[in-house]
Amino acid sequence: MSRIALGLGTALLAALPFLGLPGYFVHMALLILLWSFVYTGWSLMGRFGLVSLGHGAFLGIGAYVPALLWNYYELTPWVGIPIGVALAVAVALVIGYPSSRLRVVGHYFALVTLALSEVVRLGIVAARDVTGGSLGMTPRAEPSLYALQFDRTAFYFIALGTWLVGLAIWRAVDRGIGAKALDAISEDEVAAAAVGIDVTREKLRVTIISTAMTGFAGALLAQYLMYLNPETLAGVGVSLQIVFAAIAGGMYSLLGPTVGAVLTLTLGEALRVLFGTNFVGAANTIYGILLILFIIFMPRGIVGLIETRSRRRPDAAGSPAPAGSARG
Repeated sequence: MSRIALGLGTALLAALPFLGLPGYFVHMALLILLWSFVYTGWSLMGRFGLVSLGHGAFLGIGAYVPALLWNYYELTPWVGIPIGVALAVAVALVIGYPSSRLRVVGHYFALVTLALSEVVRLGIVAARDVTGGSLGMTPRAEPSLYALQFDRTAFYFIALGTWLVGLAIWRAVDRGIGAKALDAISEDEVAAAAVGIDVTREKLRVTIISTAMTGFAGALLAQYLMYLNPETLAGVGVSLQIVFAAIAGGMYSLLGPTVGAVLTLTLGEALRVLFGTNFVGAANTIYGILLILFIIFMPRGIVGLIETRSRRRPDAAGSPAPAGSARG
């Protein structure tokens, strides 16, 4: 049934640009698809206890590197994007490998990644002569296949395909044999190592996949928006948004991050209309408050709550009790 629903939803999304809707709705749907890919990438780590607050750094690296190579060296994004993704993965390994070897886990690991996120943002701001600093930068416009610059409809289908690939990756990781090893590691690293699991290898494997997805999405966001700013593509604020969306939607469910993207982006747009420039930190403040509430009251997110209640509904309707539950 879930496959049918996913197929129907995909068909509806594919038809969206041709329904005659205003361009704003297509634009929002495109952003939701790309950010869903980011949140899905983060959930691959978060669901196994690897709480990273540094994905804003990987998003920023993936976005800025291809744009800088294009602006200053006229290197096509077809080459620049893989370089940006590779650099994001390399940075993740520089942090992840020693953290795994030294057993930096839990809130200590979160603090390390939090520092990384801010270091990348500050580095972008400090290199303002190259990156534009806090004012941002614009990739050189040259609508063509070589420059990877297309109209909105073409980019929408690129985003749709990217989203579907993200779901396929999530499912492959979820059903792969490595998922059991990661579950064991999240419970107790020492016990997992004692039964023969290579803790460092498994943690780095999922870190590489998650980081590569985030860096790739950052590049696509930059190519579509044609404007890069460290406040929206790097730093703690972006990392907080990623964590909030994945947890709120449900990082243990296939479509949880997508639901989180819908919630995050619609909330962001509503706050932008409501507050304008009068309350600049409104979005991050509300994300933080809602994140606390979700962790306390809905740790499995919106989709997880729906799945739990749907499983309980037959019992409430008077279905037969499980065998062995009755006495006599």
